[in-house]
Amino acid sequence: MKQYFFFHNLDTCVGCCACQTACKDHNNLPPGSFFRRVVEVETENGVRFFSASCGHCEKPACLEVCPNQAYEKLPDGTVIHHPGRCIGCGKCVWSCPYGAISLSTEKGVAQKCNGCVSRRTAGLEPACVAACVNGSLQLEKTDGRCPPEEVSDTIPGVLPDPSLTKPRFRVYLGRGGQK
Repeated sequence: MKQYFFFHNLDTCVGCCACQTACKDHNNLPPGSFFRRVVEVETENGVRFFSASCGHCEKPACLEVCPNQAYEKLPDGTVIHHPGRCIGCGKCVWSCPYGAISLSTEKGVAQKCNGCVSRRTAGLEPACVAACVNGSLQLEKTDGRCPPEEVSDTIPGVLPDPSLTKPRFRVYLGRGGQK
């Protein structure tokens, strides 16, 4: 089965935060809570913006450390969290190298991006992708081929070594042409 991954083009992202706002609105998150954040990063091509969220990793650290099996990896690669199983211990928060999981102060459990599974099931794009004004953020499916040289699964000096968890996102770093 083909697996989903987020693709982010750093060359076309203007840092408008529409993806971040749409995610926050769709998930009805309170002030200060985010599943997706737009962050400013320094690349070899200058300052760019990166839309960061859960990497829906091939080897999710959150799933491995959870004592209550509150995480599940779906066949399409999406890593989801079951809040009813969560005891709020925070082990997943500490284990995620991307800082993509937080503890809800209102609910006392972990929370994270679920790739808008309910929207995808209804034939819609994730809220963040649908809101992206430049098409810089997309949800795609892998066919197992290696990405072109200008596409990476990390931003050197910004994101952790991808071999830790093998995140399922790809970033166009702007080294010669558009995707």
